[in-house]
Amino acid sequence: MADAPRARRLAERIQQIVARMLDTRIKDPRLGFVTVTDVRVTGDLQNATVFYTVLGSDEERAASAAALASAKGLIRSEVGKQTGIRLTPTLEFVPDAVPETAASLEEALREAAARDARLAEMAASASYAGEADPYRRPGEEEDLDEESGDLDVGELEDALGDAVEAPDAATDRPGDAVTSPGDAVDRTGDEPPAAR
Repeated sequence: MADAPRARRLAERIQQIVARMLDTRIKDPRLGFVTVTDVRVTGDLQNATVFYTVLGSDEERAASAAALASAKGLIRSEVGKQTGIRLTPTLEFVPDAVPETAASLEEALREAAARDARLAEMAASASYAGEADPYRRPGEEEDLDEESGDLDVGELEDALGDAVEAPDAATDRPGDAVTSPGDAVDRTGDEPPAAR
């Protein structure tokens, strides 16, 4: 089993050989402006995947892919001669998705920048729903009596206390003060009155 550094060295060498061959030896008119971006070799050194990009339209990419497929045998034999290894790896040409990925990322970044600009415009013209600072700081006391005419807490407690302590004149009978239903005692006996 080959070690990873040897596979990396072979991949770099194959990339150089393929790039030079596409530049000087392959004279196919279908071949466009091809750039070899990366080569990956399997751990057993039997297969090599060559990643490439083509500058141009979709038709030019398809024509370049057909030209690379037809020149695969010539490129592989040259790789075998120049590397000097016992078994020449098979070559597979794969279009690299880096340009399309980069284009989609550029588009996403443009959309994000446009959304940020719209949000900044909205924020610049926005106003607060209430006060700019809705929090009260220590030492900032507001007197509700003067501003809105509402009762403060002390006056509210006094008013509620007076209402609870003042007995109703219609039900006020001397000697009938009962604090709770369980404390009611019949005046004639020691037993509580029976429920009617």
